[in-house]
Amino acid sequence: MSIFTSLNTTSSALTAQRLRMDVISSNMANADTTRATVNENGEWEPYRRKSVVMQSKEAGFSSFLQTAVNKSDQNSVGQGVNVTRIKEDEKTPFKMAYDPEHPDANEDGYVLLPNVDPLREMVDLISATRSYEANVTVFNANKSILMKSLEIGK
Repeated sequence: MSIFTSLNTTSSALTAQRLRMDVISSNMANADTTRATVNENGEWEPYRRKSVVMQSKEAGFSSFLQTAVNKSDQNSVGQGVNVTRIKEDEKTPFKMAYDPEHPDANEDGYVLLPNVDPLREMVDLISATRSYEANVTVFNANKSILMKSLEIGK
C-alpha cells in the first residue's frame, strides 16, 4: 500500500461527486426543455432526467476474502469509486401540463414536460455537495498527516 492510496481514493470520490453535481445542474437547467431528443417516430421528446451510477473500484467481496486468506495487506483498503455510466430515468413518466398556447401542445392543449422534479434535484444536490465537502476534509487531513510525517526527520 502506497502512502498516496488514501489521497487517490479521496480524489476519485471528489471527481465522482463533481460529475454528480454537473449532471444535477444539467437536469435543473433542462427542467422546462420540451424538445430534447427525437424518438423513433420522428417526434420530439422532452428532456429525460439523468443520474450518475457509481461503483467501487475493487473487484468486490472476493478480493477482500482472498486478501484475508493470504494474510496480505496489499488490497485491504478500498481503492475508490468509478462512475460506470450516466443513465436516463426511463421509469418516471413525463409530466402533462395544460398550455394550449405552447408550440409543442397536442390537439387537446397539453404539453409533455420533462420528468425532472426540482425538489428531488435540490435534495440530490445537497447530498452531493455534503459528500464533496466531507471528501475535501478527508483529503486535507491526509495531506496534513503527510506533511507532518515529513517534519519528523527535522
